[in-house]
Amino acid sequence: MGLTSSILMSPFHLLLQQLANGFTIGAIYALIALGYTMVYGVIQLINFAHGEVFMVGAYLALTALLILGVAQPLTGVALAGVLTACVALAVGGCGMLGWGIERLAYRPLRRAPRLTALITAIGVSFFLQNAVMLLYGATDRRFPAFIPARRWEWGGTSLTLLQVVIWLTSGVLMVALQMLVTSTKLGKAMRATAQDPNACRLLGIPVDRIIALTFALGSGFAAVGGMLFGLYYNTVNFHDGYLTGLKAFTAAVLGGIGNIPGAMVGGLVLGILEGLGAGYLSSQWKNVFAFVVLVGLLVFKPTGLLGERVADRA
Repeated sequence: MGLTSSILMSPFHLLLQQLANGFTIGAIYALIALGYTMVYGVIQLINFAHGEVFMVGAYLALTALLILGVAQPLTGVALAGVLTACVALAVGGCGMLGWGIERLAYRPLRRAPRLTALITAIGVSFFLQNAVMLLYGATDRRFPAFIPARRWEWGGTSLTLLQVVIWLTSGVLMVALQMLVTSTKLGKAMRATAQDPNACRLLGIPVDRIIALTFALGSGFAAVGGMLFGLYYNTVNFHDGYLTGLKAFTAAVLGGIGNIPGAMVGGLVLGILEGLGAGYLSSQWKNVFAFVVLVGLLVFKPTGLLGERVADRA
């Protein structure tokens, strides 16, 4: 929403509208940022192919819709069934993709200099971009809007059913991840691996498997983010992972890299800043705000809003 349409609203309702819009895209950024921060927290690697995993998740959800022949809004059991199919294919496919990327691209380089792994991540990113382009084409693909276009209006401010679905889905997944990391054996193994992988091996913890599961879990969250992104914007393109992935990485740094609650907060804050910038300045400049925030953060608070959380290795 730019200035032309914004002047029809009162300042208060414009603020509410842009907060709602920003919170929605911020929830998607937060889901993607969780993958960056989980991997970095465990093995101190910035997986720059993660944005492309998000993009693959969007295309896998689209594939499920095309297979099911969905072309119009659904309700009730049909809607629940289609959502389940989209999530299952996207999360399952991206989970296996994340596992494979770690196994084939990163594990052999685990003891190599960090720059080597970074270059490999960029190479995997380009590979996934071009693979999706060859499979689905280089043009935008329309994402069927199968969630009913229900809308609630209040003084010019509107809230859609899709926005509510995005908020609830993201919120439930973020809380579930936090509980998994803090209250389950797998979460304890992840935290122990981050602290001292050599000691974990001596204690019988399968470190390589835990790292691969971390990649798979983060990729699953990115897949859900990809599906929600496609639903929200109604189109997907093989280039979407590049820019959105950079923004999600910015969100992870904003909240504090390696800090799971920080990734959530960073994503929401970044989305709200984008929404406010698009509403009060211009939507043409909204992509600039993410990188202005990143530069400012690196200058004034490089550890992020909630602090960087990386274990000290023994």
